[in-house]
Amino acid sequence: MIILGIETSCDETAAAVVEDGTTVLSNVVASQVDIHARYGGVVPEVASRQHVLTIIPVVTQSLMQAGVTWSDIEGVAVTMGPGLAGSLLIGVNTAKALAFSRSLPFLGINHLEGHIYAGWLTQINPESNPGFPLLCLVASGGHTDLILMEGHGRFTLLGRTRDDAAGEAFDKAARLLGLGYPGGPAIQRAAEGVVSKQRLPRAWMRGTLDFSFSGVKTALLHRAEEHGLYPSPAQGPFQEKLIQEMAAAFQESLVDVLVTKTLAAAEQYRVKGVLLGGGVIANLRLRERIIKDSSLPVIVPPVNLCTDNAAMIASCSTFHFIKGERHTFDLDVLPSLQLG
Repeated sequence: MIILGIETSCDETAAAVVEDGTTVLSNVVASQVDIHARYGGVVPEVASRQHVLTIIPVVTQSLMQAGVTWSDIEGVAVTMGPGLAGSLLIGVNTAKALAFSRSLPFLGINHLEGHIYAGWLTQINPESNPGFPLLCLVASGGHTDLILMEGHGRFTLLGRTRDDAAGEAFDKAARLLGLGYPGGPAIQRAAEGVVSKQRLPRAWMRGTLDFSFSGVKTALLHRAEEHGLYPSPAQGPFQEKLIQEMAAAFQESLVDVLVTKTLAAAEQYRVKGVLLGGGVIANLRLRERIIKDSSLPVIVPPVNLCTDNAAMIASCSTFHFIKGERHTFDLDVLPSLQLG
């Protein structure tokens, strides 16, 4: 089964062709990072307009790179939520038009579920190695969720953020430290190779599997103000070293909580393995820590499949298509869609 996937939930315009849910034939992503960097974050209206400009060229390029024609495509899948409403509408309406004009099956996919299925594109079949149930950490955009996956389409939400998601916290921390946007990569670069003398708090949310990252963000703000780094930091080697130490301390705080709670949930629910997905999972320190600390197999997609992409959407849809699931063309976007 060869599926065309389309993803436009935020500021990446993406299209991909995937065979049998596991083999990526093409994966094209048009990033808007440079456009939004000047604003320090994604501007929804700007993102929507850029999707309009790039969606058809991206789809065309994905077919060309895959070496397929429309006669080879057996279904069209698209992210229907969660995400920015305007951005989602561009992808969903494009997918509807393409599927309708070629009489192809059409399916809307949950973006969060898509991130889980990036694990099926790693040359490892999580269904058999290590097998269900799996404990999934999905850290993407405004979501930081712990999800129990007991089979295809069988998800239970175990824990979620009660305030800032990890990705949002990284962006805000980078802004406080003057490191730019996007925050995750900026914090990682600043913290690389740094052994920090700083330590920031962890919110453990005892008795739950939920997360909270607003407190550590506030602690970083107060620390930056105390050291004269915010709102207008002085320039010099001492300030630069201090910023690096604070970035490392912030990163370590988030990683510590994410890893500890994920592995605690895995033990509590006696899963066979841990699967990671979402843009925050591109963080090298997080990947290193969870692989080192886990006694269970850990499935970590390559970095280019952690950030938003359409290959994961096409992969996920394959398992829904196999079960005979379809959507009609009156499908609407669901910006606040949850999983589990």
